[in-house]
Amino acid sequence: MQRILIIDDERDVRDSVKGVLDLAGYEAVTAENATDALEQLGRTPTDLVITDIIMPKINGVQAIQSIRKAFPLVRIIAISGGGNFGVAGYQPAAIATNAYLASAEEAGAHLVLTKPFEAEDLLEAVEKLLGVGHA
Repeated sequence: MQRILIIDDERDVRDSVKGVLDLAGYEAVTAENATDALEQLGRTPTDLVITDIIMPKINGVQAIQSIRKAFPLVRIIAISGGGNFGVAGYQPAAIATNAYLASAEEAGAHLVLTKPFEAEDLLEAVEKLLGVGHA
């Protein structure tokens, strides 16, 4: 069973992503911050990390850089909603999200997803990076 670590400071996001992955047959574990995630990665081999970008203390871009350096074989998906909670359709939020995700790709993320995303999009990204079909 392939192990996936989900890093997000929002419990609802962590739980939702974990639920989708559990149902698809993956071993999904969570961390609420990058520090805890890096400790987990050091203890237990992990195939894939799904990390939020906007988090307190160590942000997702910094986490991706650390993961790529210490665990170069781990695949990474970056997720972000841009951290803006304005009126729907407000363009600066979309621009900010794209900038955050572009930074994540530059840091070494293999794929990026914009929040909110559908379960099918998440599973497609995971399967693409892990080279398997579960859904």
